Amino acid sequence: MFGGLREKLQAARNRLGSSIQGVIVTQAPPVPETHKGEPSASTASQKTISSAAPSFVDKVKILIIDRELIVSEKDLSDALSELEMTLLESDVALPVSDAIIARVRTGLVGKHRKIGASVDALVVGALKSALLDVLGNGFDLVNYIKTHNRPVKILFTGVNGTGKTTTVAKIGAYLKKQGYTVVIGAGDTYRAGAIEQIGVHAGRIGIKIIQHQEGADPSAVLFDAVQYAVSHKIDVVLADTAGRFHTKSNLMSQLEKIRRVMKPDLVVYVDEAVAGNDAIVRAAEFDRTVGADAVVLTKADMDSRGGAAISIAHTIGKPLMFLGTGQGYEDLMPFDPVKVVEELLGSDT
Repeated sequence: MFGGLREKLQAARNRLGSSIQGVIVTQAPPVPETHKGEPSASTASQKTISSAAPSFVDKVKILIIDRELIVSEKDLSDALSELEMTLLESDVALPVSDAIIARVRTGLVGKHRKIGASVDALVVGALKSALLDVLGNGFDLVNYIKTHNRPVKILFTGVNGTGKTTTVAKIGAYLKKQGYTVVIGAGDTYRAGAIEQIGVHAGRIGIKIIQHQEGADPSAVLFDAVQYAVSHKIDVVLADTAGRFHTKSNLMSQLEKIRRVMKPDLVVYVDEAVAGNDAIVRAAEFDRTVGADAVVLTKADMDSRGGAAISIAHTIGKPLMFLGTGQGYEDLMPFDPVKVVEELLGSDT
């Protein structure tokens, strides 16, 4: 996952490290030559091997190890420019790229560092801190359910063809595995075959589905799903809805009606990781129109760039909840920013 971005960040990591290493070479004091007639350092050390006093060369080595270096903006300007291009080429949104560069710059420029300290650890620490800042904390759905009244009502929105219905089924399977009871409301009543599709998913994972006939009012379907959950003491209601583009005002108005009737605890926006900046723009528009509490990105396993996953939480101010990583019901990864950054940057040692 995000293989292309991982390779590019590794290159940027190496370039930053080389730039700092160049500062070390520039700022380290030279080892002085021996004066004519004086014994060389090695000869002197052999003659005074029993002496406790260090030689002049040893003193210089200690000075280099203990000495601090200061990294300037000029030292890193080229490397930071390359990092910026790496991020933009990976579909990271411009405001997010700017934020990452600013945080890396703050983490490295003007800092006093021991010359003997690991340069790579310094660079990776700055990159990790910057990425974690923009990724946010993620959204822990299980913890949310634990701390809220039942049934927890979750409404799923998104555009056509992004895997929203399959995502509803995956989350249903995930929650069932966590020990929760779930009911699915088949609120996509207009797309041909949509009710049958979610019904097949529900049957395979063993979850009750509430459905009406094709063309029915989706608000009524989802109201009935909530009532069923209340009367049967179900933990979670997952409400599927028809995919829609934010430019279709009539469909967006319908979604507003669904919200009024269902009164969801969470509104989750679903889009494709491979959509890159388009996903970010659409998520922002959906949030502005009907609101969103969290985001799920599908097809993350097909996204080598990783721009949407890196950008979306910071850009729209909404946390990522899950990443879809395949076609199976188990191919759903709770979004953990620390794990994502570890995958992108690897070890800092």
